Amino acid sequence: MTRAQFVMTQGQSCREAFVEASSFLEKCGVYEPHNNARLLLEHVLGVYGAQYYMMQPEPFPSEFRSRWEDAVTRKAAGEPAQYIIGSQEFYGLPFEVTPAVLIPRPETELLVEAVLREADRLFAGGGAVHAVDIGTGSGAIAVTMATLRPQWQVGAGDISAAALQVAARNAAANGVQIDFREGDLLAPFAGARVDILVSNPPYIPAADIAGLQPEVRDHEPRTALDGGPDGLAPYRVMLEQLTLLPAPPQIVGFELGQGQARDIAALLESAGHWPEIIIVPDLAGIERHVLGVRTSEQVT
Repeated sequence: MTRAQFVMTQGQSCREAFVEASSFLEKCGVYEPHNNARLLLEHVLGVYGAQYYMMQPEPFPSEFRSRWEDAVTRKAAGEPAQYIIGSQEFYGLPFEVTPAVLIPRPETELLVEAVLREADRLFAGGGAVHAVDIGTGSGAIAVTMATLRPQWQVGAGDISAAALQVAARNAAANGVQIDFREGDLLAPFAGARVDILVSNPPYIPAADIAGLQPEVRDHEPRTALDGGPDGLAPYRVMLEQLTLLPAPPQIVGFELGQGQARDIAALLESAGHWPEIIIVPDLAGIERHVLGVRTSEQVT
């Protein structure tokens, strides 16, 4: 991707600044240049929604020029807009994001919804529910579960200490308490009760990483992308690590890559703990999540 310095033309309106930046990003080969230019302009100006549109005909504030040029230049070099802005919304909640964590994706919201739906069915009688988010990254899944189900006891693990620091800040910012633990997948929760296991682990086959969009390949943490030779290594390890727990979770919910759903479903079936296997498509119709469910009456 072209690494070019963006220099803003003086005396422009905010609308003209947007158009100029959009054109610059498009020439640099940036994906979705108009959307990225808007995100950056909203951030630099500190205005959103109706206020953003009201400012369009106004002169671009000169005091923001250097920040604007820097943001557009960074975007042109391939840096994700979320890292430049420093935040990403997930399930209506604000999350800090840094290069230490994967940027939360909208499709992961569907995983949270599916897990909550099954949990409400299984645990309708109340009582303590212990849920863990493995490979938590920014903490998006864990913080959202803790926010939407405040009666739950939620834990979250990650192998990256830097990621856990970001996740802890997000938990504090959203006013929830989460038991954060550092370590490899389920290992930090050895001996702990886990009723619900949710994970969006690395699932990109190692050989496919070179072909990812530059924004992802060159900027998001490789440890959050590389799923081993076939992309399924983290799922196999987590299923093997179930012996570390007093009992298998009653609900397991995994996010996965395109074309992996049937393989993950087969892994869950062969484990023998979950009589119900549910495949959930994303909004594009791609089989994106697989859940294993066992009621209290069903024997492991």
